[in-house]
Amino acid sequence: MMTDLPLDQVRTLLAVVDEGTFDAAAAALHVTPSAVSQRVKALEQRTGRVLLLRTKPVRPTESGEIVVRFARQLARLERDTRSELGMSGEGEPARVTVAVNADSLATWFLPALTRVPREPQLCFELHREDETRTAELLREGLVMAAVTSSPEAVTGCTVRALGTMRYLAAATPDFAARHLADGPLHETLGRAPVMTFDRSDDLQDAFVRRLRPGAGGASQVRQAVPTSEGFVAAVVAGLGWGMVPEVQAGPLLRSGRLVSLAPEHPLDVPLYWQQWKLDSPALAVVADAVTATAAEALRS
Repeated sequence: MMTDLPLDQVRTLLAVVDEGTFDAAAAALHVTPSAVSQRVKALEQRTGRVLLLRTKPVRPTESGEIVVRFARQLARLERDTRSELGMSGEGEPARVTVAVNADSLATWFLPALTRVPREPQLCFELHREDETRTAELLREGLVMAAVTSSPEAVTGCTVRALGTMRYLAAATPDFAARHLADGPLHETLGRAPVMTFDRSDDLQDAFVRRLRPGAGGASQVRQAVPTSEGFVAAVVAGLGWGMVPEVQAGPLLRSGRLVSLAPEHPLDVPLYWQQWKLDSPALAVVADAVTATAAEALRS
């Protein structure tokens, strides 16, 4: 059981994962590398599992990720307890780590953080990741909370619905005239140059398959721009068509710089807030601000 795990061994495992090597962890903990190695081996014997892959840098195994997540949660609870007891260092803020997708980060998420009360003082560490992969960072214990498209709670986490982010297929009028005017959209769209966020972005492919079931997806002529603002700018520049968040597309559609390719076929992506099951005041106030802002900014 987790309560039977010696805390010095758990903290040592976390230090090894964070520092990348046994020697670096030893320096961070002010002990010898031999002591670090002995603690990790003792923890592995106690759990009956291999917890680390001895690579460079070291990597936790699936079992190791569970212990690492527990170690991070333990550290969070210790910081909260010290703060409530008035034992925090002078001016020491609480740190909240959150994984969030780029489109939310570019539209509604930052305004949510401005609604977080200024006391107690918090520091935010945001990890940008695709909404289909943010849950992985939670699972690995790298973040305390995440905006994700998965309604399935990660082990040790709670989940609540935030709302739906709507995407519209859009392109410039010139692009549409050059690439999409020689046939029905469900046939031409799959051949037209397309914008993507990165190699894992399949939103455009999903839209093409939705218009034409059985299609392989969007064109292989694809440009990748790994920022939300850059993605929209590239669509406006005519480099390809793309799925643009409704809130970003609105002004561009009204000005005529973009046209909606299939206004009757928006693509809705549900978003959820997942967070550790911790009685953490810092995490609670962030969750309240995020859910309140999402209720205003996203579709219900």
